[in-house]
Amino acid sequence: MALNADLTAELEELPATGPALVAHGAGDLRIEEVPLPQPAAHEAVVEVRYGGICGSDLHYWLHGAAGESILKAPLVLGHEISGTVVRAAADGSGPQAGTAIAVHPATPGPGAAKYPADRPNLSPGCTYLGSAARYPHTDGAFSRYVTLPARMLRPLPDSIDLRTAALIEPTSVAWHAVSRAGDVRGKTALVIGSGPIGALTVAVLKRAGAARITAVDLHPKPLEIATAVGADEVINAADTPAIAAVEADVVIESSGNHHGLASAINGAVRGGTVVMVGLLPTGMQPVPISLAITRELDLKGSFRFNDEIDQVIAALADGSLHIEPVITHEYPLSDALHAFETAKDSTTSSKVLLSFGKPGDAQ
Repeated sequence: MALNADLTAELEELPATGPALVAHGAGDLRIEEVPLPQPAAHEAVVEVRYGGICGSDLHYWLHGAAGESILKAPLVLGHEISGTVVRAAADGSGPQAGTAIAVHPATPGPGAAKYPADRPNLSPGCTYLGSAARYPHTDGAFSRYVTLPARMLRPLPDSIDLRTAALIEPTSVAWHAVSRAGDVRGKTALVIGSGPIGALTVAVLKRAGAARITAVDLHPKPLEIATAVGADEVINAADTPAIAAVEADVVIESSGNHHGLASAINGAVRGGTVVMVGLLPTGMQPVPISLAITRELDLKGSFRFNDEIDQVIAALADGSLHIEPVITHEYPLSDALHAFETAKDSTTSSKVLLSFGKPGDAQ
């Protein structure tokens, strides 16, 4: 890909600071100029084009914490991003300048703690962009420019535009969840909670060959989006008898609350599989676990993802994965607070994007 004159100029001299979205505490979200760290030999500089607002970003803004990850210092938010490399890693690793990329935001933890070697998402000490799980916090990528390890960067084929590419990270979460259920070809599937992850799960199930997909939510808008990406049937979450009558072979719980998990257990066929990707609050949860025992259900957790991001990119490139309807809103960084207000209202929005581009930038 040939570099244009503007990008060539940026390569020669990058700014020392850039605008970023920083959470300082509950209800305290600021756009600030933050330093652009000088890249180490294995790091590249990326000009961010789009960033998707995740539930964790909302929690840091609303509560000053995401689960047990509590803000102890200002944190640059954001881990669902797409952009362009403007300075390649000096050691020659990773994509070259001018390459459009998506980002795998995880850094597996070091050490000899026990976890399956092929599942680094479970490594103790794993860090994630835009996370306060550890201190010092791991700053995210809601910034005009960001310095990242080259190993995080995934080159994009020309067939994937940067706007759609902002969905690659959450779609990888959905892909991992579906993979935890095993082969779903020809099986009936039930998705509890049709927010962004739930809708993306529907899309992944459709591509994976599920015979019939039923989506559940409390609100019409999420169910409309679920239908647009492949759901064959939708049910209001309040209609518990209809959910139980589905008797799905595979259930993906993505609501992240105990009512949703109860519906997932009730909606699974005897001997079926329930994958829990929605992150429930810490502590005890009141769910009908006795049914899971007497029906011999397989309950499986699903946390983040590993190399599924590469499969997502391939599926988007060949046109077999349809996810664009999940994007419902886009705001410039300067209107970030409005974007977050929109994103927290699940009755009217699904995935809300922040745009970090300059006027006239190509998508």
